[in-house]
Amino acid sequence: MAAELDAAERLSRPELEALQLDRLRAALRHAYDHVGFYREAFDKAGVHPQDCRSLADLARFPFTAKSDLRDHYPFGMFAVPESDIRRIHASSGTTGRPTVVGYTQRDLDTWADVVARSIRAAGGRPGHKVHVAYGYGLFTGGLGAHYGAERLGCTVIPASGGMTARQVQLIQDFRPEIIMVTPSYMLTLLDEFDRQGVDPRTTSLKVGIFGAEPWTEEMRREIEERFAIDAVDIYGLSEVMGPGVAQECVETKDGLHIWEDHFYPEIVDPLTGEVLPDGERGELVFTSLTKEAMPVVRYRTRDLTRLLPGTARVFRRMEKVTGRSDDLVILRGVNLFPTQIEEIVLRTPGLAPHFQLRLTRQGRLDALTVRVEARADTAPERREEAARSIVAAVKDGIGVSVDVEVVDPETIERSVGKFKRIVDLRPGR
Repeated sequence: MAAELDAAERLSRPELEALQLDRLRAALRHAYDHVGFYREAFDKAGVHPQDCRSLADLARFPFTAKSDLRDHYPFGMFAVPESDIRRIHASSGTTGRPTVVGYTQRDLDTWADVVARSIRAAGGRPGHKVHVAYGYGLFTGGLGAHYGAERLGCTVIPASGGMTARQVQLIQDFRPEIIMVTPSYMLTLLDEFDRQGVDPRTTSLKVGIFGAEPWTEEMRREIEERFAIDAVDIYGLSEVMGPGVAQECVETKDGLHIWEDHFYPEIVDPLTGEVLPDGERGELVFTSLTKEAMPVVRYRTRDLTRLLPGTARVFRRMEKVTGRSDDLVILRGVNLFPTQIEEIVLRTPGLAPHFQLRLTRQGRLDALTVRVEARADTAPERREEAARSIVAAVKDGIGVSVDVEVVDPETIERSVGKFKRIVDLRPGR
């Protein structure tokens, strides 16, 4: 295995930290010299790139938020001339303006390298066929996975999202070893295998690389058992690079190793912004170390996790994301994340892994209804039993009362990308 690792993966921890500091100081200088937003923000905070003499000094620099990127739409955060940009991606513009990111040719090469490293860590090897069912286009998932797989020497099947029945046929006909897709869409594919009367355990698939949304250990077990594959997590976000910022190694499946030679992580208290020590749970923050077109300094991801020592690699690990601070539901004073409900649904007999949370207002109080599908062979009395079981588990485990509606199979809209778990039906929302 060691012979397959690249040079950075063989560094000792002191060597890695020395490389990080050199790259961090250069990245801060690049951002300050070429992005007006950072020059103004650093000056206002009373810090300058030369003040970074150790990795710990990064905590003195100001944060970057998604709103900052939107305020400088479309190209105000770019650090190179537009003529040097080779590709533009953008995240969904739920507030009217998308978050725009740009890449130089060097950025694209770096991105392909870290995704190739990720696929190799997941068990992929040159010559494997990779079925890419992430969406292509402005979303970074499809093209990020595509070029990384090619960089590793794999054969890419660019299926993209949608046309689920055709995807199942392609998997049977083209016989890929690897699939890269959101976990929720993998469950949609599973339903289609069942509809076609095909046992998903008989396919050629060996590894599933799943990202773009939080998913639980219970969902991992569901996918691994029903597909007879290894299911591993990949992490990334457009503002930092795209998929390939961190990857779970197939030999350990114990969290995602962050490729720290390119992305420097911190964990901060979501409320105070104070940097927390490794091992404590909080909000994940990233500073890019090698990006040319659009460097980011202390970008607040809103993802909640913690940092742990490396195991399969020298790089530190991040625990699987348990939720996002902006996905948090505060229901009658109790904090609740969709992943907590997912864990309960997936261990309740008779229920399919398809659910949605609906927030409503009852008088002056908020109410939450969990809509979850029954499996096709679940009798009516077992549906009622399952609903009662979820109500009790949420009350006992989370400490709040919810309503549960067990609906017929294929009632809840299927995902072809990131799935919307929370539907807010409260007045004025």
